[in-house]
Amino acid sequence: MARHDASELANRLGREAEAVCREYLTSGHRAGNYWLVGDTQNNPGRSLYVRLKGTARGAAGKWTDAATGEHGDLLDIIRETQGLIDFKDVAEEARRFLSLPHPELESTRIPNGRASRSVGSPEAARRLFAMSQPICGTLAATYLGGRAITSLSGATALRYHPRCYYRPDEHSPTEIWPAIVASVTNLAGRQTGAHRTWLAPDGSGKAPVDTPRRAMGDLLGHGVRFGIAGEVLAAGEGIETVLSARMGLPRMPMLAALSAAHLAAILFPLTLRRLYVLRDRDPAGDGARDSLIARAQSVGIEAVSVSPVDGDFNDDLRWRGIDTLRATLRDQLRPEDISRFMEA
Repeated sequence: MARHDASELANRLGREAEAVCREYLTSGHRAGNYWLVGDTQNNPGRSLYVRLKGTARGAAGKWTDAATGEHGDLLDIIRETQGLIDFKDVAEEARRFLSLPHPELESTRIPNGRASRSVGSPEAARRLFAMSQPICGTLAATYLGGRAITSLSGATALRYHPRCYYRPDEHSPTEIWPAIVASVTNLAGRQTGAHRTWLAPDGSGKAPVDTPRRAMGDLLGHGVRFGIAGEVLAAGEGIETVLSARMGLPRMPMLAALSAAHLAAILFPLTLRRLYVLRDRDPAGDGARDSLIARAQSVGIEAVSVSPVDGDFNDDLRWRGIDTLRATLRDQLRPEDISRFMEA
């Protein structure tokens, strides 16, 4: 990779420094404008500090280990925490976190020689979503039905594309698979990205590819929205987790952030007074929940953790049934929200 490409990746990571730290330095915590942790291997402690905001004396994402005198940027953090050696692998992991395409996919040429829009840009995401069709009656609905998600009322953020491009890596030919295409939007409702879930040709499961889920565009702080948030919102990681919770709470506005790191970083509507955090039972899910609750409480928003019985709410829906799912949700809601958002 050329030096300017590495610098650009480091700069992009720096603009999302806190989200990077929450993803790769989970043993640490925020203290003012810094993230404190033991070392670049993510051991507990306070000797290594990462700048979370740019200042006159240092850029966001730069770190220093006071115990050893070592210093560097967030690419170094990714390399050390993930045990990577080749810079190509470090860059690939950074692009995965940032939801960036491979360099050779970033632009294409059109006959007059001008570069077209980036295939990973918000504009490309909007084009893909516009080319997709309503989800009801499609293989996408068949797939979700197989996950026990049978109600898609109001799920206008989801569409279906019968021939969505998939490229395993830069050395492989492009494949075509059916896909669920989800619109990622900001607080104003403008689409900033898209998420694709490639499906098997009969809709019986995900496509047999290495990464059947990928996102594109501008994701940080945004999400896949179901309903318009007012004073109350429920937020979770995955689309299927959120759709499962909607089976029991069909009138509650919800948001899928698409990953644990992005869940911790969602932006809050100005009207929001209470946030239900739909937890996944794993270390990443617990970390995202704790970070999001702390952020919400710091700005005066009541935050309530809502836990599934099994690994996630789709597990509960599929293996325990809708009645048990509703009971699980009911027991964790504020009393005034039961009649407001849950069907009798």
